[in-house]
Amino acid sequence: MIRITRIFRFEAAHALFHHTGACRNIHGHSYVLEVSVAGEPQQAPGSSEGMVMDFAGLKEIVNTEIINGFDHALILNRNYYDEQSIPESMRGKITWLDKEPTAENLVLLFAEKLAKKLPPDIRLHHLVLRETVNSCAEWYGDL
Repeated sequence: MIRITRIFRFEAAHALFHHTGACRNIHGHSYVLEVSVAGEPQQAPGSSEGMVMDFAGLKEIVNTEIINGFDHALILNRNYYDEQSIPESMRGKITWLDKEPTAENLVLLFAEKLAKKLPPDIRLHHLVLRETVNSCAEWYGDL
């Protein structure tokens, strides 16, 4: 079994409704998402011969499932906010979740989305979502 990893970056803002500290306010992060998948290198002749998965294919899945919806978005919990509670000038791109947009909840959501889209012979190994250089949430599949 071989594991490959690709790193993605996106910018997003969020607010944690019940948080008692500064994270209750709308604030932003420069997120870094590490996506690791595992499988056996393909043996069949062709453009992916010797690869677990073409990095371009992994990039396409992650961009479609995560980056396109979250990059430069305001991420909010729909149970505590609605569009009318957001100033009109900030309504350009809002990504609504059913839970608080913590790093932990985001990495769980990302794992669910990606696991459904990977080829059947590739498994999602782990994700690391960094909110800052000092803070991250990690998700691991069955090892």
